[in-house]
Amino acid sequence: MIKICKNPTFNNVLNSINYNRSLKKNSKLEDLVSSILKDVKSNGDIALKKYTQKYDNVNIHTFKATDKDFYEAEIKVSNELKESIKIAYNNIKSFHQKQIQKESKIETSEGVFCWRRNIPIEKIGFYIPGGTAPLLSTVLMLGIPGKLAGCKNIIICTPPNKSGNIHHSILYTAKYLGINSVYKLGGVQAIAAMTYGTESIPAVYKIFGPGNSYVTKAKEIVCYKENISIDLPAGPSELVIIADDTANPNYVASDLLSQLEHDPESYAIIITTINNNDWIKSVQKKIRNQFIFLNKRKNIVKQSIKNSSIIVLSSLEECFLLVNKIAPEHLIINCRNANSFWFNKVINAGSVFLGNYSPVSAGDYATGTNHVLPTNGNAKYYSGISIDSFVRKITFQNISKEGLKNLSKYINILSSEEGLFAHKKSINIRLT
Repeated sequence: MIKICKNPTFNNVLNSINYNRSLKKNSKLEDLVSSILKDVKSNGDIALKKYTQKYDNVNIHTFKATDKDFYEAEIKVSNELKESIKIAYNNIKSFHQKQIQKESKIETSEGVFCWRRNIPIEKIGFYIPGGTAPLLSTVLMLGIPGKLAGCKNIIICTPPNKSGNIHHSILYTAKYLGINSVYKLGGVQAIAAMTYGTESIPAVYKIFGPGNSYVTKAKEIVCYKENISIDLPAGPSELVIIADDTANPNYVASDLLSQLEHDPESYAIIITTINNNDWIKSVQKKIRNQFIFLNKRKNIVKQSIKNSSIIVLSSLEECFLLVNKIAPEHLIINCRNANSFWFNKVINAGSVFLGNYSPVSAGDYATGTNHVLPTNGNAKYYSGISIDSFVRKITFQNISKEGLKNLSKYINILSSEEGLFAHKKSINIRLT
């Protein structure tokens, strides 16, 4: 069911992973995504309705969710789910609220004062996957820091079901956060609508949220070609597990399947120092046993598990060297001294989970950390979502005449060296 590679070269492992990741970057995909973006830019709502019919198999007349939609959603949500949303909300809010730091005014030299001010991005849009799974948790992960940061205009786009409705748990969660502008729109067409604006959907300044390879490609294209920002490249889920003989095979199997059920393009890798066929066979057996109970997600896992493998290396040092080259979205360190020593070896990862009782699923929902994370190796230079994702930092400076005089000699020398004499003049004209 899952490939086993003993003592492979790092290049072979990385080439295999990069091959899986490159499946999301083929030219046909880019051509299709670009054509949809162009169509929506030119034809607005007409194009949105066409693609919603084509890809979601439903005719949408009014994209925005109504008060009636919100009311009916609240009735459908059970008290148990409402309580769970409340607990998750409190933990996520508590973690992100501590990220808000008041900037200090610094006197860099006598009479020269500098400081920064955090300004919330005015118009932001969330893409919330809702096709194979209604990700109400992503509403929390994006909405809570967005609200804490002070963003005034927040919209959500999420795919409608076959009845033309948004899943009740997504609508309820949005309302719980005070987000009232929710649109029945998914796929590339949703990214296009939030980029260009249409008759029904307002344009935003920054787009947030994970999605499949089509959505991810659309975000990349509009980021590079249009005047819009995106949060990070967040495609199908990725997981690497580092395991030694303290790792419970049953837990390892469950962690692997929990991420593989996200998307056919997801992948999971177990990297271990256990060159023991009994342990490996035990993990494989647990995967098979748990797979039986996946119900509706079986077909997805059948595809994603083809991208997955168990890799046996000779030492934990090698395991961490390989992990830092992979730069996975999620990393579980399930070995001795994970919490006291090995976690310090992590340089490139989106989010890290330590020990037998720290599954990724806990972070996906309710520990408080954010689950919108960089994929495809982008953890080498991107961070996951935080309060900083929703603000711009503007610098200010206030200089007295005496302060400018104190700096003038050095500015004159520096600007002269660069040949920028108007810069020099703008200093000296104030001091004569």
